[in-house]
Amino acid sequence: MLTDLLASLETLSTNPWFYLAIAAMAAFDSVVPVLPGETTVILGGIAAGQGHLSLTLVVLAGALGAAMGDNLAFTLGQQSSGWLNRTLLKSDKNQQRLTWATDQLRTRGATLLLTARFVPGGRTAVTVSAGITEQPRARFVLFDGLACLLWALYAGVLGYVFGERFKDNHSKAFLLAFVAALSVTAVIEAGRWMRHRGQHEEQIL
Repeated sequence: MLTDLLASLETLSTNPWFYLAIAAMAAFDSVVPVLPGETTVILGGIAAGQGHLSLTLVVLAGALGAAMGDNLAFTLGQQSSGWLNRTLLKSDKNQQRLTWATDQLRTRGATLLLTARFVPGGRTAVTVSAGITEQPRARFVLFDGLACLLWALYAGVLGYVFGERFKDNHSKAFLLAFVAALSVTAVIEAGRWMRHRGQHEEQIL
C-alpha cells in the first residue's frame, strides 16, 4: 500500500498541485506518523531539481504543512491533558514522569522540538507532550516554526541536490537527517551548558 502511494506521489510530483500534496502529507505525518512527510518533500525537491517545481515553494509548503500538523498535535495534547491527569496519569509514579517531562520541555523545548522533527513518530510524541504539559503556545509556535522550516529546507535541498541518489533510498535520507539533527542538538546543548557554566562561575565570584 505504501509502495503504491509512493509511486503515485512520484508520478504527481511534476504537477503544480503537488505543493498541496506536500503540505497535506507533512501535516498528516505530524499527527499520524504512518508515512514520513520527508518523502513528499524530498520528491518535491527532486522535481524542483528537474525544473518542474520551485524549490522555495516546496520548502514553504513542507514547513507550513508540518507547522499546521504540529500545532494540531499540540492542541490534541492540550485538550486531553485534563482527562489524562484524571485517568492514565493519576498515579504518583506517572505524575513524577509528567513533572520530569514538563521540566525537560521547559528547559530544553527548542532542542527537543528540533531533534524530534527529524524523527518520524518522535515529533508527534514531543508535540503532543508539549500540549499535555501545557507549555506556552507562543513559545511552542516560535520554536516549532523554526524546526519545521529547517526540516523542510533540509529535505527539499536534499532532493534538489542529490536527486536520483535518494529517489529510491529514502532510509538513507532519513538517517542523514537524524545525524544532522543530533549534530545541531549537540551544538545547542554545548552552548547552553557553557552559558550556564559561565553564569554559575559569576555567581561564585
